[in-house]
Amino acid sequence: MKFAVKAWNNGGKARSGVLQLGSCPHNIETPALLLTTRKGLPVYIPPDHLPSLPSPDSNLLHFSPLHFLEGISLKAISNIGGLHPLLGLHDHIMVAVPRDSIISIPDHDSTNRIGASFETPCGRMLIKPADYMEMISSMRPNLWATLADEVPAWVSEKRNKASVERTLKWLDECITSNSTDGAVLGSVVGGSRVEQRRSCAQEVARRNVEGFWIGGFGLGESMEERNPLLNAVMDSLPEQKPRLISGLGLPEVLQGVAAGVDLFDSTYIYDLTLGGFALTFPLESIEKQVTKYQPNSNSGCDGTKINLKATMYRKDTSPIVDNCKCYTCQNHTKAYINHLLNVHEMLAHILLEMHNTHHFLGFFRSIREAIHQGNFQKFRQKFIGNRHEHLFSAALSV
Repeated sequence: MKFAVKAWNNGGKARSGVLQLGSCPHNIETPALLLTTRKGLPVYIPPDHLPSLPSPDSNLLHFSPLHFLEGISLKAISNIGGLHPLLGLHDHIMVAVPRDSIISIPDHDSTNRIGASFETPCGRMLIKPADYMEMISSMRPNLWATLADEVPAWVSEKRNKASVERTLKWLDECITSNSTDGAVLGSVVGGSRVEQRRSCAQEVARRNVEGFWIGGFGLGESMEERNPLLNAVMDSLPEQKPRLISGLGLPEVLQGVAAGVDLFDSTYIYDLTLGGFALTFPLESIEKQVTKYQPNSNSGCDGTKINLKATMYRKDTSPIVDNCKCYTCQNHTKAYINHLLNVHEMLAHILLEMHNTHHFLGFFRSIREAIHQGNFQKFRQKFIGNRHEHLFSAALSV
């Protein structure tokens, strides 16, 4: 794996770079989004429609090895040659992270010094470093994060310290037993304690890893708490290695980019799609657009999305977003998706995930352009300002 920072935002930590992996024919520009998958494939998008997504932006796929605790055996996956030939996605970059906020959720109460506990479709599972490394060696991902003890924001100082000690111990065990060609991402934890975050990051930076996975976010901390935690981690990590973070949605990803994060694993698109929402905020310009607030047109009233289950779309024959190049907007209307949602057809989620993925990838492209132009801070302020304006308008209309 090769990574290089190409541009910094003026007077800030936001940066854009290029990630190159031998198995992928195209370079990946960062900041970039990892698509959420279940067993290596997007939850709703069929494999034959993956080429319709922007490439190579859509070539980064996140998966949890714990997804494969049921079904095909690890030995069978290894005999096939790993996940790439198993799924037929030879040009995609597979990134393994133990945590998955959908079906493989960390259980800090049951984790102990032996291994990390997760709530999975198979029940509560205790995963030891040796078990985890057996999964990694069988699946052969391009990048993989070491096993970590993630804790939510509200745990005690003693539990927080224990999570750091366990994560560092498991990091060393994972590195020692590693027999794969994949790049290792050292796990950084520390909960909501700045000193623990800084200490863990400094220790992980001393290890022989190709990058870093920043865990423990999206587990109860507030936006205000997150800034000093991110800064403590980023200031302790070398600039020439990529940083991956889990658990940030919208607009939290902008906070991560501003802190210097390069890769984002988020279930935001999945959550939107499952609820029947479609992203609609403009991508072409960061200029402030004043729009009249329409009751019931937006769930959350933040101006970034619409609820296509709403009756107001029953006869709307326009695409989700005018001039959008995604498969859904090129071929279908809001009225059709509204109908599919209300009769509980799975096709609704397929079309919605295709649009939302396409739109969110476009958002990351706009972020990269803003960094290259040196106006990311302006981009961030205008996006959040527009969102707050919609929320304020919604509050006045109640």
